[in-house]
Amino acid sequence: MIHQEELALIEQLKQGDETAFRTLVEQYQDLVYNTALGIVQNESDAEDVAQEVFIQVYRSIGSFKSVAKLSTWIYRITTTRSLDLLRARKSKKRFGLLKRLWETEQESPVENISDFNHPGVSLERKEEAAQLMAAIAQLSKNQKVAFVLHKLEGLSYLDIAEVMRISLPAVESLIHRARLNLRKILAKKIAAP
Repeated sequence: MIHQEELALIEQLKQGDETAFRTLVEQYQDLVYNTALGIVQNESDAEDVAQEVFIQVYRSIGSFKSVAKLSTWIYRITTTRSLDLLRARKSKKRFGLLKRLWETEQESPVENISDFNHPGVSLERKEEAAQLMAAIAQLSKNQKVAFVLHKLEGLSYLDIAEVMRISLPAVESLIHRARLNLRKILAKKIAAP
């Protein structure tokens, strides 16, 4: 259920109120950045996604229907933008690989997750977090989104179902499969010499 303050904010945003937009950014910037960071796993990319999200919110607020919570709509935009960036990155890597094959260079693409730095991870646990994030990067798109929204952002299964526009049992299944897959991936890393 949407609160009166949120309805008032939405109405002010629809009227183009700049103060309301600043309030929106202040309220949701951590949510957007942390969600994007959990999915794209790169600080610079997460910042880019966050900017794109707020631009889209600003441009699309007129079409926002107050049926869902504003945060749900913003999570949905954030996950979509984050996944778009990953698709674009993957496409770019494929093109780069093909280009290298034609040029007969022997370089291989390098995945750089070692510099992963999530705001919720303490300094002592950075290496473990980097391994976990590398494992999360290997999950399917939907498993990754559901897992990040639940474990990193603390959303309930019901909220995730609303954000992803899927059923509650589908969310439960995605998170269950994500956990199983992460265990397998991490077990392989531990077993490797």
